[in-house]
Amino acid sequence: MAYYLKPDWFNNHVFNPAIALMTRAGISIWGSRILRVRGRKSGELRSNPVNLLTHEGKQYLVSPRGHTQWVRNIRVSGGGELVLGNRVQPVRAVEVPDAEKAPIVRAYLKRFSFEVGMFFKGVKADSPEDDLTRIAPDHPVFRIEPAT
Repeated sequence: MAYYLKPDWFNNHVFNPAIALMTRAGISIWGSRILRVRGRKSGELRSNPVNLLTHEGKQYLVSPRGHTQWVRNIRVSGGGELVLGNRVQPVRAVEVPDAEKAPIVRAYLKRFSFEVGMFFKGVKADSPEDDLTRIAPDHPVFRIEPAT
């Protein structure tokens, strides 16, 4: 069964809506964006606040909560839009294989651990490579590229 940590009431009703509101207003909190992806069943646009990571000159989305709905939708659609204020950036999403995730997850934890560290089963940015490799399958990672 795929790892998924459902958001609690506070995250669903307070924290995520507050971050989304600020991001829609054009204020990026530590790289926040709104990810808009077509629903794999409904075809309707679905929006989620995400943390956009820049690592070694490339951009990534990491799913700290595991195999979420946005992850399932982006796998089917192959991309979506990243929104910051009035700026809408169409993107293509390429899933990163588990064997290549460790340095990206490490960089993600260095940047965002204060916000999402509790979702990584005790693994931290300074944890051994084996620990990062062990949790890699539970945290989908997508390289973000401009849509063509």
